Amino acid sequence: MRFATYSYEGTTQVGVLDYDMLHPLDAGSLTEVLGDLAAAGNEALSKPPGPHLSAVRLLAPVQPPSVRDFVTFEEHVDGMRAGAGVPEQWYSAPTFYFTNPHAVFGPDDDVPVPPGCERFDFELEVAAVIGREGHDLTADEARGHIAGYTIFNDWSARDLQNAEMAVGLGPCKGKDTATTLGPWLVTPDELEPWRDEDGLLRLALTAEVNDEVVGSDLLSNMSWTFEEMVAYASRGTSVRPGDVLGSGTCGNGGCLAELWGRGSDRRPLEPGDTVTLTVEGIGSLKSTVVAGVRARPLPPARRRPRTRP
Repeated sequence: MRFATYSYEGTTQVGVLDYDMLHPLDAGSLTEVLGDLAAAGNEALSKPPGPHLSAVRLLAPVQPPSVRDFVTFEEHVDGMRAGAGVPEQWYSAPTFYFTNPHAVFGPDDDVPVPPGCERFDFELEVAAVIGREGHDLTADEARGHIAGYTIFNDWSARDLQNAEMAVGLGPCKGKDTATTLGPWLVTPDELEPWRDEDGLLRLALTAEVNDEVVGSDLLSNMSWTFEEMVAYASRGTSVRPGDVLGSGTCGNGGCLAELWGRGSDRRPLEPGDTVTLTVEGIGSLKSTVVAGVRARPLPPARRRPRTRP
């Protein structure tokens, strides 16, 4: 099944997609029914349909309480490091960082350039959405906690990111302005035909800028499964309904920065550019870049004398 959150006649609704018709759910948000999407979807499908897909404005499928973004594609790491090689520590565990859950955009939203950014970039990812709370899960247990999958565009201000990470923390403001999710949430059973012998989903991924293909890969080139990522995320803590876990950027042109790291002179994104991310079995997510606000100035650090009482 495919579930969408959408705006229709001035209200926000959630529904299950049947061809191009939306059948509204008896829920205020998709997060409320993530624990049993099949039951909610079947109940909605037993009733008359609501609006046609063309009559609504699609929103992000969920408004997540947290967003973890992993880095699971070895080729992407290698490209980003411009020939410096993949750090040995990367192979030890599926590393992730937390990004801003208050900056989630939907499929029909324009995306502003972050304040002060001159090297704006996209990142092609797939995300798993948690359906049930879990704590210290094994990978086998984690499969039952994944409610579905969606496309994840991790917009990145590369110049801000590179500057702040020189401090040894981050990314912070470099990833703070926008994450686009959509166009809908696809339940795991729909993607089972693509699952390979290692438990990975062999889905074709394509990134286009202004209708020109700039990258393509297979999701099965991930070095960890989503179940393993969920298990690691839950280690010593909890994952909760609505939590989003991004795969990390795919290789072979899954973002401009990887191309830059391999010597490309392709320019950064600018207002007016369109970015289209397509994932086999899920759909396409098309966003237009628009001008953002100017950065308001802040003073540099005050060099204090380190006096003591």
